[in-house]
Amino acid sequence: NGGGMNGTSTMMDFLEEPLPGVGTYEDFNTIDWVREKSRDRDRHREITSRSKESTWALIHSVSDAFSGWLLMLLIGLLAGSLAGLIDISAHWMTDLKEGVCLAGFWFNHEHCCWKSTTTFTDRDKCPEWQSWSQLILGHGEGAFAYILNYFMYVVWALLFSLLAVLLVKGFAPYACGSGIPEIKTILSGFIIRGYLGKWTLVIKTITLVLAVSSGLSLGKEGPLVHVACCCGNILCHLFTKYRKNEAKRREVRGDTGCCDVGRPVGPAPHTSWVLFCYYFPLKTLWRSFFAALVAAFTLRSINPFGNSRLVLFYVEFHMPWHLLELVPFILLGIFGGLWGAFFIRSNIAWCRRRKTTKLGKYPVLEVFVVTAITAILAFPNEYTRMSTSELISELFNDCGILDSSKLCEYINDFNSTKGDDLPDRAAGPGGLCPGLNLHRWSLKCLKNGVFSVFPQVPSGLFIPSMAVGAIAGRLLGVAVEQLAYYHPTWPTARSPRLSPCALFAGGVTRMTVSLVVIMFELTGGLEYIVPLMAAAMTSKWVADAIGREGIYDAHIRLNGYPFLEAKEEFSHKTLAMDVMRPRRNDPPLTVITQDSMTVEDVETIINETTYSGYPVVVSRESQRLVGFVLRRDLIISIENARKKQDGIVSTSIIYFTDHSPPLPPSSPSMLKLRSILDLSPFTVTDQTPMEIVVDIFRKLGLRQCLVTHNGKLLGIITKKDVLKHIAQLANQDPDSILFN
Repeated sequence: NGGGMNGTSTMMDFLEEPLPGVGTYEDFNTIDWVREKSRDRDRHREITSRSKESTWALIHSVSDAFSGWLLMLLIGLLAGSLAGLIDISAHWMTDLKEGVCLAGFWFNHEHCCWKSTTTFTDRDKCPEWQSWSQLILGHGEGAFAYILNYFMYVVWALLFSLLAVLLVKGFAPYACGSGIPEIKTILSGFIIRGYLGKWTLVIKTITLVLAVSSGLSLGKEGPLVHVACCCGNILCHLFTKYRKNEAKRREVRGDTGCCDVGRPVGPAPHTSWVLFCYYFPLKTLWRSFFAALVAAFTLRSINPFGNSRLVLFYVEFHMPWHLLELVPFILLGIFGGLWGAFFIRSNIAWCRRRKTTKLGKYPVLEVFVVTAITAILAFPNEYTRMSTSELISELFNDCGILDSSKLCEYINDFNSTKGDDLPDRAAGPGGLCPGLNLHRWSLKCLKNGVFSVFPQVPSGLFIPSMAVGAIAGRLLGVAVEQLAYYHPTWPTARSPRLSPCALFAGGVTRMTVSLVVIMFELTGGLEYIVPLMAAAMTSKWVADAIGREGIYDAHIRLNGYPFLEAKEEFSHKTLAMDVMRPRRNDPPLTVITQDSMTVEDVETIINETTYSGYPVVVSRESQRLVGFVLRRDLIISIENARKKQDGIVSTSIIYFTDHSPPLPPSSPSMLKLRSILDLSPFTVTDQTPMEIVVDIFRKLGLRQCLVTHNGKLLGIITKKDVLKHIAQLANQDPDSILFN
């Protein structure tokens, strides 16, 4: 491509010989969606044009087209296998706190008693399963046996939780928490190196089992989203078109979110997950559905007896609901919204206090104390001792004829039963258990509310939120049922049964349609679509009236991630010139000229500034815009040219034009960097309303846009500038936005 005027050196064309690292991004930076999609289109056009030249090129084109489906197959297999492993291990280790199976220590309580000859009502008292007091003392009765079981329960809980926090702290700090806020940010284009890496996947899988088994009030559904996305990110490296393109990799990560719960069959989990995605092309819908099917069947193959149904908390409500029944559902929604708003504020205040005080410097001690308190309070009560999923299953029990749950004790017998219809019955001591033992349920609600988002170990909040909603729904459902029984002439007699509703997650996550879809996936209760939607909408409206942010958005803002919410509207009347940099009294904008700066000049700019990129102009006097070049690409290109290109010294001229500028014959070789220049950077005028600028950033996924006036460069607006401007207008701290 020519060298200096003396013609003694050769130029490197980076288009023909790509440099490793050029076009990539630094950690904690935002990708350029426009550039990534443009690269993918260029790659696709090149493969399509070459497919007509030879048979091998045609085969390569076909394999490239089907690589996405193959990748989804591999992700579904891996995610389903890990979900099955987590499910089996968590059940076994949870039961290990209370006893061990004599037939084989690897069996949990349920599997151990399959071959037992005990009656249906005493199925949990099989001789093959022994508590720790029976195993050590030879009997399970008496105060000393109770104390020994109590002690072993607390010891196992502490052991599991301490192992979890030590593994997270020592090997994969990114494995803590649910991962949903960070994944939402990553899907929006942010780079967090290692968050979806191999070590994070391994440690997250192991510690998720330990954390759930410890008895801490947390769920595994949120962390399983993180696990599935790790699977997708790791397997992307097997395919070139995904390995070398950040936008395509985010497309896959959005697909893999459908494998989150590990039990999906059908589009329901994908529908819920899609609302987490910032960029989600419609063409990936069927790939997500395919990945969900593969994950579900893989899980069923690994754990065929984990759940005989396709849903997690199956309910059978075939009675039609009445209009009057909407009232208690709306009451549940109001309570759920209030609880969700309280939960978010208390959780964020707790996390902020951990960051600003010495409390966060001792994570192991924090986990030890919280686990000890949880285990000590949980063991005396059978409802707080059981796992959260098991508790929800109990609360979702519709009390059929064969149900032996203590919550299904009624005074009346079933002599008047006709077919599958149950008569109106007066609740007995067990049936009134929710009402008569409010202190027990309050303890479980407090446990789920305070400890359900635990930042030191893998933890999800969806199942704990469902548990709180199920408790409230059961309380209100029994109350309405008994009101109808004792007052048959009242209007409430028309709707004597109320399904236990678990929609408190709406007040926490601020999801509506997706939340109802998740409830259908978990319960199969399609008949109650309108009441469930009414409760979900009420919960969201009440929570929004107190605070607009959901729990995930609040954690994104707390961590300073550059996430631009796509659903929020910008209604302020500000202009691009009000947000761009440089501001008044600021130093002039740092620019690079197209053909008059030396290598030393450019390196000085790089060393003295921390910007991610620089505008390229014709000259400092004209300020006519030529393009935009990334800092990382400049550094890599200059370092490579110094090593491999003869004659490149500090006084060598760097030029971004097609032809080298005229220089004296004695000048050193020049460095051509046009190949790394973005010749079509997005620009707006200084009079563009910020409402339009914000919309452009959201829909195009920009990391920056340049501001011009009459064709001359005035300044630059980055994603961080937009977020700071929005925070300032909302009376929030703009300095809380830490990254671009």
